[in-house]
Amino acid sequence: MKSIKAATYYIHFKQNGYRELNTLIQNKNYSSIFILVDENTLECCYPKFIPLLETDKRIEIIEIESGEINKNLDTCSGVWNALTELNADRNSLLITLGGGVITDLGGFVAATYKRGIDFVNIPTTLLSMVDASVGGKTGVDLGVLKNQIGLFVNPKTVIIDEGFLATLEERESRSGVAEIIKYGLTYDTRLIDDLKTFEKSTINKIIHRSIEIKNEIVLKDPKEQGLRKVLNFGHTLGHAIESYFLGNNNKDNLTHGEAIAIGMVCESYLSYKVLKLPIEKLSIVKNMISTMYEKVTIEKDDYAAIFELLKHDKKNNNGEVNFVLLNDFEEFKLDCKISTKLLTVVSQLPNSYQFNI
Repeated sequence: MKSIKAATYYIHFKQNGYRELNTLIQNKNYSSIFILVDENTLECCYPKFIPLLETDKRIEIIEIESGEINKNLDTCSGVWNALTELNADRNSLLITLGGGVITDLGGFVAATYKRGIDFVNIPTTLLSMVDASVGGKTGVDLGVLKNQIGLFVNPKTVIIDEGFLATLEERESRSGVAEIIKYGLTYDTRLIDDLKTFEKSTINKIIHRSIEIKNEIVLKDPKEQGLRKVLNFGHTLGHAIESYFLGNNNKDNLTHGEAIAIGMVCESYLSYKVLKLPIEKLSIVKNMISTMYEKVTIEKDDYAAIFELLKHDKKNNNGEVNFVLLNDFEEFKLDCKISTKLLTVVSQLPNSYQFNI
């Protein structure tokens, strides 16, 4: 699989990636190497990875607890303290081996430890491969508010090895598919077709194309001043719903992909109401999402809290909530303002995916 050139680094695939990593370690002559894992990647992914690392440098493992609930500054503090206690210096390398929580948090920790040490992302989930590990965004949540604290900073390299996907439960795999659907709806509908005939033999093609799309967008708009906002389709309502479920003891947590899937249905409906997205395209989105993901119940009493969380979306400007909506598949519009009345209607959709047309 051909490597993809980002602004200051490459996204490499499988064996070529490991060769490039070993060359990087040799050329940079790092003083020590730290590998950030959670309990799952330590058990399932680390044993596969470590034999491929060719170095006589000191290697230390730092383990954090898995889950979005642990993607916070307290966890960062624990990792910073571990690096300090293990005598990490400014010439150390941090390798993040895990999903989106690991790559987001690990990149942020590396970028801020001693004002910045090098890091390499090795994503082990589909979600992290096609989204979180690529593009230079790092960060953590503030309470239940998603990615409120962070930096734009690039890794030295990213290594994509689809072999790690065999370690995932089906629910986590579906979570990553939501981001691929997003790329398909906004940028390249061939991805939607590929997902319809999805086989293990085509996963490399799907991952590669998804990364190409994200990288193309990020190269044009690295700090989300314009075009990069398109990557937030489904995320405005999706993040608010994800945060609400994360902070509500009476709700089961949603995966990121499950929340974004809900967001894409809702924001496709908004696209139909506001921009006249063709009804047949709306039905395609609804049917695709409802086939792949279980329904999620959002009660009327939940609306106010979800709307309150919308106020903290990073795309907002002057107190107005901005959405990415679709004129059609592959035709999007940024910075769409939506009335509270219409938001109230759209909040009812996750219960049934029925549309008032």
